[in-house]
Formats: sequence, structure tokens, C-alpha cells
Amino acid sequence: MESILIVDDDINLCSVLSEELVEIGYNSNFVTNADDVFKFISNNKVDLLLLDLKMPGKDGFYVLNKLHEELFDIKVIVLTAYADVKSAIDSARLGAADFISKPYDLDELIITIRKVLQNEK
Repeated sequence: MESILIVDDDINLCSVLSEELVEIGYNSNFVTNADDVFKFISNNKVDLLLLDLKMPGKDGFYVLNKLHEELFDIKVIVLTAYADVKSAIDSARLGAADFISKPYDLDELIITIRKVLQNEK
């Protein structure tokens, strides 16, 4: 079973999205800040991050940079309310596989998740 880690400071979004992902067959967990991402992935298998860019303290770009620098083999989909062309380009340069604006359409998100995960095999 593929594992998805949601990284977002909105705990309600994390909880709802995590439940939706479990219902369709993914192992899903969440963290609400950038530092906890690396604590989690050092102890758990993660295939995909759903990553918010804007969070208090260290942001999503910090996470993308560290993943890129340390050569973690984890796919990333940026899921953000602050979507703009520069953020999308910067995210792609740092290895994000896709970029989705909030509020997200669940069907579109699921299609994107499946596409990104299938491309890794």
C-alpha cells in the first residue's frame, strides 16, 4: 500500500484529506509543520508528499530544498492556496511533480496522485 504524507498547517484539511485518502486505499498520515516532515520520513516509508507552501515558520520551499539537497526519493505534489506561476516554476525546479491550487477538487487530486505515483514505477 502506497503511503502519502500530508504537510499542511490546517489540521482540519489534513484530517479530512487523510480520511479521504484512506477510504480509497492509501496509507495516509499528516504533519502540520516543516520540521516534523523530516522526523516522520526518517522513521516511516513515504511515497508521496502533499505539501503546502505557506506555513508558519519554515515553509514548503524549505521542505522542497531539503528533500532536493539530501536526495530523498519522495514524490511531491504541491497543494497550496497561494498558487502563482513563480511558485509553480520554483516548485518544479526543486523537484515537485505537480502543483494543485486550493481549494482542491478531490477527483482531480486523486487523478494527479495516481499519475505521479505510477510515474515512479
